[in-house]
Amino acid sequence: MNALSGWLEAFSPAEGVLIVANLLLIAFSRPLVRALSRATTSEESLSGKLHFFRAANVLVVGLVVFSNAVLPVVSHSWMTRLLGAVLVAFLGYLSAHVANYLIKRRFGRMREVNGVQTWTDTYNVRILSLLSSVFLFVMVLIAEVRILGFDSLLEAGGVIGFIGVMLALTQGAWAPDIIGGLVILNSRLVEEGDVIEIHPGETILGIVYKTKIFHTELLNLANNHRIMVGNAALRGMIIHNLSKFASARGLREAIVLKVGYDTDEAAVRGLVDATFEQLCRATDCGVEGKYPPELRATEAGDFAVEWTVDYHTKDIRHLLTTRQTVLGTLIAEAGRRGIALATPRLHVVQAPDPDS
Repeated sequence: MNALSGWLEAFSPAEGVLIVANLLLIAFSRPLVRALSRATTSEESLSGKLHFFRAANVLVVGLVVFSNAVLPVVSHSWMTRLLGAVLVAFLGYLSAHVANYLIKRRFGRMREVNGVQTWTDTYNVRILSLLSSVFLFVMVLIAEVRILGFDSLLEAGGVIGFIGVMLALTQGAWAPDIIGGLVILNSRLVEEGDVIEIHPGETILGIVYKTKIFHTELLNLANNHRIMVGNAALRGMIIHNLSKFASARGLREAIVLKVGYDTDEAAVRGLVDATFEQLCRATDCGVEGKYPPELRATEAGDFAVEWTVDYHTKDIRHLLTTRQTVLGTLIAEAGRRGIALATPRLHVVQAPDPDS
């Protein structure tokens, strides 16, 4: 007992406070990390942050205990320096997260992303977060240089210069994406929760899930998976933001029907009106019922007349379902009315009778 009390007395008041503070941080790490993270953060990402947060706290406690238990007599200035370096790095990391949390609560915007209300980044949030992170990084770097014993101007300048050269040599890999992300946020054309359509070789319809510092995550609506696009690459694409309507009616969608010349306009119009009356009676249909569909003949071909049916919808998140429902209902109603939507044939080629 005397040995234990003597060992505990070896800890200074500051070291005791440090150990207690880190143990409390470990005990309340889950609610603390969750509060500082986004509402849409997945459990896998949250688990990774928890492991890193707890490991940093355990490392600090271990270094304090090690410096008092293993090196109580001999000179251990290197241990003190190592402990100070770890503490400064951990405090810088924690301060950056707290600063980003406060900045997002002050300058961010509350939006619904994938069915969850969350704070989203804006141009002001991204700029202030970058400035605060750079400021904290510089402060931590200077503190680490001083703690590790690089006292002379030449030594400190060499360490900082080496890091600066590394950043300059690699700026082509990260600077365009940071600038592209800032331009996207400043234009407010693409925001988290918006439904956009891009064409990087194929048509992709997706929800903007997250706009991060280097890339943007999209949730593909067609097959329900996530896509990562670099901010610089996304900025170079033609982006159709379907969530930002040009009028109060909503998004205008079009379906093209090719009907033979033997079917007059009245029959086609009756088909369209009956179809959308049936759709408007359905409670789960995304078609705007107060705006009637518009029917126009857009092309007179050799085989059929091309009719374009325009309708409006505001349920952009379920746009694919709405398109499929409208098309399926049109096909079913055309079958009931005896209107052929197949391309008519102007002539029939009969094979010769093999028996003749």
